[in-house]
Amino acid sequence: MKFVALFTVIPDKDEERAIAVAKEAGAGATTIIHGKNIGLTEKKVFFGLTLEENVSILVFILPRKLSMQVMKALRDKFDLDSHENSSLAFTMPLSHVAGLNNDE
Repeated sequence: MKFVALFTVIPDKDEERAIAVAKEAGAGATTIIHGKNIGLTEKKVFFGLTLEENVSILVFILPRKLSMQVMKALRDKFDLDSHENSSLAFTMPLSHVAGLNNDE
């Protein structure tokens, strides 16, 4: 079976909802990485500090056939194709996978 890693970068406030949407679409476990998104142009705020958006990077390891179904659910629910949205999703093929529990 061929696997892919589906990465979804989403604002922290939408993290739990995104996981629920992915699970509804068939995803199992996820790994969550917390980070900050500055964007292409820095936004200045008081005292010269830069406003950084806190984001969650959700990593799903999925069978290739299931990955597009999960990505479509996330695209539709979070309007990932909108230019006003700072969220995104992408997949990367995995050539070797070990330690994956398919029973989830």
